[in-house]
Amino acid sequence: MQDPPLAGTLDRFGSTGCVQCGPFRNDGARVCGERIDTSHQPVYGSRIVKWLLGCAAFVIGLAPASAHHVIASKFDSAKSVTVRGPVTSIDWANPHAHVFINVADSGGRAVIWAIELESPVDLRRQGWTRDAVTVGDVVTVEGLAARDGSKQAWSLSMVVASTGQRVFFARPIAPPTATNKPTPHWPNGQPRLGAVPGDTGYWAYPSATMLVERGVTVEADANGLLRNIADAARVAPFQDWARDLYIYRQRALLKDDPMFLYCLPPGGPRMFHNRFGLQFLENPERQRIFVMMGGGNRNWRLIYTDGREQKGQVQGDADNPLYFGRAVGRWEGDALVVDTKGFNERFWFSNGGLPHTGQLHLVERFARPDFDSLRYDVTIEDPGAYTRKWSAGWTLRWVAGQDMPEYFCQDNRP
Repeated sequence: MQDPPLAGTLDRFGSTGCVQCGPFRNDGARVCGERIDTSHQPVYGSRIVKWLLGCAAFVIGLAPASAHHVIASKFDSAKSVTVRGPVTSIDWANPHAHVFINVADSGGRAVIWAIELESPVDLRRQGWTRDAVTVGDVVTVEGLAARDGSKQAWSLSMVVASTGQRVFFARPIAPPTATNKPTPHWPNGQPRLGAVPGDTGYWAYPSATMLVERGVTVEADANGLLRNIADAARVAPFQDWARDLYIYRQRALLKDDPMFLYCLPPGGPRMFHNRFGLQFLENPERQRIFVMMGGGNRNWRLIYTDGREQKGQVQGDADNPLYFGRAVGRWEGDALVVDTKGFNERFWFSNGGLPHTGQLHLVERFARPDFDSLRYDVTIEDPGAYTRKWSAGWTLRWVAGQDMPEYFCQDNRP
């Protein structure tokens, strides 16, 4: 129920293997627990992204249709900044690439500025590589200033002086065109949730990017940040404390998100909001299904389909709640119904910061009505956080012929 601490020099969380480093020193090194990291140039702050339908994304019109972190939590959309100088280094790592440039201050001294860009995954999709600029190139950057006054900016435009070329921008990518093919099936007649033999692909482009009770309409960006905070109480049937915590997280611009601060796995429905997609690896011989994530730290969850009871295993998860819970599934006609309990409280189970407790119980329903579509429906029961059961649902699109992007949250931290 409580948010994790915002700071810490060394934080390890189970299998995520994440290390949280301290701030960079003047010599370009940083303290990571007991060690000094000098392996690369400064990478500043918790990583954040453009938000949809607002501020810079609206003005520039070039931001990806979904994004990793809420840019407003680190950069101020009301404070523009323009800097110019030679490139000193390039950090081409997730969750965000950085270009470092020397900028002359008012006294003529060179000061390093960190210019934050989209993820290398998004930039590569647009055809960019780190070689679009080289060390020594003079660039002019127009962007958003850091809220804390540090020498950082979110790039809205980067232009190379010698060529006049604008570089490292990313436009929205449309979902793939529908193939209009029928649902693929296993020999026993059950729908295939994953790729057919000899093919590859993954599910992405969710039609919704946050949990909202079915029948309720609110406006929010791709990270679950509400356009109007007055809509918060309508999102779900909150208990008072859960509503207040949700509003706090929203007003804080989602800066406390443990997935972004500590690379913790996005359990529950949030997995199906992941912008880098997911795959189902079905293993009928062993009666289990792996659900593999393209984002986070390539996390995965396991669904048992062997008819076992929904109860914890002794010396297993009986007294060890998990990020993805304990999931048992069964087929009901053409739909896979998954019952999941045993969650811990160290993650956010939805974009936007909806709270949950250890009493969270999900019933998920997966259906593939045609080759291109996956329907996801979920019923949420958590008597510790909500006043009654409630439900939500959305669809995902099949991206054929491609594997999931290579994205790791902890490529560069913090």
